[in-house]
Amino acid sequence: MLIDSVRITVRAGAGGNGCVSFRREKYVPRGGPNGGDGGRGGSVILEVDEGLNTLLHLHHRRLVKADNGQNGRGSNKTGAGSDDTVLRVPPGTVVRNSETGELIGDLVAPGQRLVVANGGRGGRGNARFASAVNRAPREAEEGEPGEEFVLELELKLLADVGLVGLPNAGKSTLLSRLSAARPKVADYPFTTIEPHLGVVASPDDELRTLVMADLPGLIEGAHQGAGLGTQFLKHVERCPVLVQLVDLADGDAVKAGVDTIRGELEAHEAPLESRPWVLVGTKLDSVTDRERSLADLAAVAAGYGVRSTAISAVTGEGVDPLVRLLLELVEEARKTP
Repeated sequence: MLIDSVRITVRAGAGGNGCVSFRREKYVPRGGPNGGDGGRGGSVILEVDEGLNTLLHLHHRRLVKADNGQNGRGSNKTGAGSDDTVLRVPPGTVVRNSETGELIGDLVAPGQRLVVANGGRGGRGNARFASAVNRAPREAEEGEPGEEFVLELELKLLADVGLVGLPNAGKSTLLSRLSAARPKVADYPFTTIEPHLGVVASPDDELRTLVMADLPGLIEGAHQGAGLGTQFLKHVERCPVLVQLVDLADGDAVKAGVDTIRGELEAHEAPLESRPWVLVGTKLDSVTDRERSLADLAAVAAGYGVRSTAISAVTGEGVDPLVRLLLELVEEARKTP
């Protein structure tokens, strides 16, 4: 189950209090103050774990807190500081302050860390306040409270290529053909109700790979909440290349289907219509008039000024050339700063 957004409260630990204490030993008159400082409270840290691909483990965890630092003690003993609380998140996690909407961090690299709540500083003991005019101070500081925030964590999958299209355009079938991913495939709309990722290797060199994301189908008015809406389009915001799939068996409705998806991409809050894309006609094996279907597909692609190709994910026809084309586009995009 893909959980791609959660709200959690993070609370860092408070610092320990400083100690008021005096040295009292036989034959040591007026031993003076020896109260130690309090320990520092633990911080809350987010760390990227490349083994995770969902925020499911945080879905029911409303509060994440670190321990407080220990109080200082006599004999100038500083209280122990608390360990930090480390929260693992998947690559592609965007962190925002829920109350202000401020972007705090974007975690993409494995092992990357982000301190989201700093622990409080420990208070000073009375030994810190001794001076020439105050040799027996009876004051000490309380520890500072730790920071506390309400955070919005949003997962945006990291993929090189995003598959978009109307329901039943063949996105899941293509992903299952090209990779080891096994999304649900059926002959009814909205079979895919959550994104899936797959690693696609070049047919010529298995070391050249790209990551492909299969998104739930879009329909007209999706940006206004129709169908499954556009909630999953955030997962292609990071994709440098998009592939729009269209069912060639739709005949005269091919252009209308392409126009619908382009309109939804343009209406998305982070516009995607300017992203490099390829138009791919699917289900070539089920087309009766192949020449006309290919001519119509080429005409639609020419109208948008993009490249097009036709495939059959069932028979494998045209699949290898498509992968080579996508690898070329992805490698070009990777070179672009």
